[in-house]
Amino acid sequence: MPDEEILTKGERTRRAVMDAAYRLFMEQGFHATSMRQIADRAGLALGGIYNHFRGKDEVFVAVLLDHHPYRQIIPLLRDAPGETVDEFVHSAARAMIAELGRQPDFLNLMFIEIVEFEGRHVPMLFDTIFPDIQPLMQRFLQASGNLRPIPLPVVLRAFLGIFFSYYITEILVGRSLPHEMQENALEHFAEIFLHGILSKS
Repeated sequence: MPDEEILTKGERTRRAVMDAAYRLFMEQGFHATSMRQIADRAGLALGGIYNHFRGKDEVFVAVLLDHHPYRQIIPLLRDAPGETVDEFVHSAARAMIAELGRQPDFLNLMFIEIVEFEGRHVPMLFDTIFPDIQPLMQRFLQASGNLRPIPLPVVLRAFLGIFFSYYITEILVGRSLPHEMQENALEHFAEIFLHGILSKS
């Protein structure tokens, strides 16, 4: 988040709108939130919002991009320690899950996107994020290990998919799972990503 002291008046207003909208979206969802509620929460006249946003949908997109954790997660993944692919995957998975755990509202925001918008903004989100995640593919190439001939974008998609699914199931049912489904589960997910579930013997 930008330093409040270096923001222009317009940027401070835009930030106030986004902060107010974010809190309201978290409390009551997108459709139940009105632009007047956002303006009231931000301490603005309703017309003041329209100087910065064309409508509530545009406010939501700005909030979604602002609160998406990719800006924090991508550098963590890129800089995750590990000289081998095996070491890198384990450390990167731990870093990703730890950062997601520090942003619990992100899942609520994504549920709003999926349920209330039916994923309408996901292609835009992908187009925004993909250029930043491409360097992660180089980490797989730089680490030592015999990679199978799978396209690197697919490897990266599988990595993000399997560990995001771990995060979601941990949030939704983690505490109610039996002990054997919890113990070292993240490390097991990493092993499944790296080696599958079939024994080599």
